[in-house]
Amino acid sequence: MSVSTAAADQSVCASLPVLGRDVTVPLVTGGEVTYAALDYAASAPALQRVWDDVAAYAPYYGSVHRGAGYLSQLSTDLFENARRTVTEFLDCRPDDQLIFTRSTTDSLNLLAAALPADCQVFVFETEHHASLLPWRDARVTYLNAPRTPRQAVETLERALADRDPYGPALVCVTGASNVTGELWPVRELAAAAHAHGARIVLDAAQLAPHHPVSVRDLDVDWVAFSGHKLYAPFGSGVLAGRSDWLRAAEPYLAGGGASRKVSRRADGGVDVEWHENAARHEAGSPNVIGAYSIASACKALTEAGFDSLVAREQYLIEKVRAGLAEVPEVRILSLFGDDAPRVGVISFVVEGWNSSHFAAALSAEYGIGVRDGLFCAHPLVRTLLGSDPQTQGECGAPDAAPGEKSLNAIRVSFGAGTPDEHVERFVNAVRELVTDGARWNYRTEDGRCVPDTSA
Repeated sequence: MSVSTAAADQSVCASLPVLGRDVTVPLVTGGEVTYAALDYAASAPALQRVWDDVAAYAPYYGSVHRGAGYLSQLSTDLFENARRTVTEFLDCRPDDQLIFTRSTTDSLNLLAAALPADCQVFVFETEHHASLLPWRDARVTYLNAPRTPRQAVETLERALADRDPYGPALVCVTGASNVTGELWPVRELAAAAHAHGARIVLDAAQLAPHHPVSVRDLDVDWVAFSGHKLYAPFGSGVLAGRSDWLRAAEPYLAGGGASRKVSRRADGGVDVEWHENAARHEAGSPNVIGAYSIASACKALTEAGFDSLVAREQYLIEKVRAGLAEVPEVRILSLFGDDAPRVGVISFVVEGWNSSHFAAALSAEYGIGVRDGLFCAHPLVRTLLGSDPQTQGECGAPDAAPGEKSLNAIRVSFGAGTPDEHVERFVNAVRELVTDGARWNYRTEDGRCVPDTSA
C-alpha cells in the first residue's frame, strides 16, 4: 500500500485511545513535553476501553471456582467468558484448550514442561529468548537465521528430513520479529512441520496486537501471546492449542484448582486425581482481572477492525522508514529486505553513535521513549550487526561510553494507539541528533546511559 493510499484510509480508523497519551515528562534542556511512547514491542499502553472495563468490574471482585456467593459466581462467569472470547479471537479448533498464564514466556515454558519424552525441538536463532530458551529438557536443534521467507521454509524442511522420524518433534517460530518487525511465513512453516510429522507452536507476542491470528487458518498446533503487548495490563498471557500433550503432562503447578480429587492412602501418602481440562495447568487463584483485560482487548481490536488498524499502521511504518532513509548515517536492520511485510517494529543503528547514547538523548531531549540493546534476541541482533553470534553480552546498555562503538541497536515500535505526532517527532529528532548532535552531556550509570546533571 502506498503512503497516499494509507493516508486516505486514516479517516476510517484513527488511533485508539490509550492510557498515558496525555502524560507530560520533563526535558533535560528545560520545560515539559507530551511523552511519545514508541516502545510498543516491549509493552503497549493499555487501551482506555480495557481500563474502563476492568474498573467497572473491580467492585465485584471475587474468587473464582471456589465460592457459592454472588460475587464469586459472577467472577467465575466473567473468567470463563473471557476464555471463550479469547478462543474466538484466535479462531481455535473445537477441541483446543486455552490456558491463561502470566506471559508469553510463561506459556512457552508451560508447553516445554508438557513435551513428551525424547521430544526434539527445532527453533531458529532469530527467536526472542522467550521462545529460544525454554526447551532445556528436550533435544534442541538451533537453525541459522534465514535471509528470505523461502529460505526459512527450506532450512526447516532440511532439518526435519534429517531427524528421527519416529519420535515426537516440535517447531517453534515467531509470527513477527520483535527486532525487525518482519512477518514470518507461518502457514508455510506449519505445512513443512506437519509434512514431516512434527507439531508447531507460534509465538504471536508481536503478531497478535497487529494482525488477526487464526489458529485454524495458519494451521498451527499452539499459539502463545502476552496481554501487555495486546493493550492489556501486565501479568497475563495465553497458551492455546491442542489438548493431548497438555492433558498427558504433569500439572505445570501443583495445587488447588489443578486437582480434582485428593485422598490419603493407608500408607500415609496422598493420591491425587488431576483435572484434564485447562484447570490442570491453572493451579492457584487465577488472575481474573488479567484474563478479563485480555478478553476486553480482543473485543476492542475486533470491533475497531484489523483491516483499518493494519492500513493505518502501514502508513506509520512507511512514514518512519521514509524518514530514516533520508538520514544516510542510519542503517535499518532487516533479515528479509525492504519489501518484506512487517508490523510497526523497526530497529536501526546510527553511524558514529553509541545506540544507548542515542536512545538516552531521544528521551531526555525530546520526550521520546524507545528501546536500546539486544532486545532479548541476542543471536539475531548479533547476526544483523555482523558480529560473532557466539559472543556473550547483556540486555540493555553495554559498558561503552557515549560515542563509543556498541554492540546494540535502537528499536522504535508503535501500534494502534500511536498518534501521527509521535512518529513525526521521532523522525525529526533523529534527523536533528545526527545533524547537530546532542545538546547535553551523558554518562554511563549502573549500565545505563543517562544525562549528566553533575555540571
